[in-house]
Amino acid sequence: MSVFALLRVTPVTEDDITADVAAAIDALEDHDVEYETTPMATILEGDDVRELFAACASAHEAVETAEIQTLVQVEEKRDTELSTDDKIDAVEGELGRDARSQRE
Repeated sequence: MSVFALLRVTPVTEDDITADVAAAIDALEDHDVEYETTPMATILEGDDVRELFAACASAHEAVETAEIQTLVQVEEKRDTELSTDDKIDAVEGELGRDARSQRE
């Protein structure tokens, strides 16, 4: 089984959110998930949906602002073993190039 999530933890504050976002990402280390952070969200990959949701909850709880918004989108492949790299490789194979802008 493969489980993927898009996680976006957004502290709602007038202050700089960098430390809060870093705390959310650091909380993922306590869980059996792989993750990669992008400028807009963090992508998680795991084998167990409960562990993945627990990781998302830990990230949410790690933020100490008075208001926080957390978005979680989950995809579970129950009968297929697939990684995020496999998904990206499939798209790049179809494109015939890297799935990123060619602009400099």
